[in-house]
Amino acid sequence: MSSTSANASQASTIATKKVAGMAVRKTVRVDVPQAHAFSVFTEHFGSWWPLATHKIGKQEAVTAIIEPKRGGRWFERSVDGTECDWGRVQVWEPPRRLVLTWEVSANWQPDSTIQTEVEVTFVADGPDRTTVHLEHRELEHYGDQAEMMRSIFDSEGGYGGILQRFANAATSAELGQEVPCPSDHK
Repeated sequence: MSSTSANASQASTIATKKVAGMAVRKTVRVDVPQAHAFSVFTEHFGSWWPLATHKIGKQEAVTAIIEPKRGGRWFERSVDGTECDWGRVQVWEPPRRLVLTWEVSANWQPDSTIQTEVEVTFVADGPDRTTVHLEHRELEHYGDQAEMMRSIFDSEGGYGGILQRFANAATSAELGQEVPCPSDHK
């Protein structure tokens, strides 16, 4: 094998390794007990998720729901009652861990042929403090659009702002109130 061929082969391997295992990781700390953080994230998901800007259905979304069981749906419900699936619950381990499939195309349409994973872990740092780790992985399943999707999910308008909304809701006295997202004001 010529050195040029070897270098091309090595470059190809490096690029493949970079794309394989593509993920976005974010962490937020909240001054609430672990069970409360898990409950706000799952049971009150629709109260803090930025539905005005982060939805995939055609109609105005009024809530988003994570069904509390393995195999449950993760979806949005529109003002007209229609539902639009985002994915499924793969792991349901309250109050420590949640794994969801994300079955949405790069065009923000439901697509069960594209399955990435979102894992959220809740680590108790004491009786009244929890660290929440979110990892959206397997983004390489987006193929040529993987880097674009990684960039979107990794942005302040992506999981950075979304986790801040969650943190605000988790420490808020009233879960029903609108929680601003830092990117909503840009």
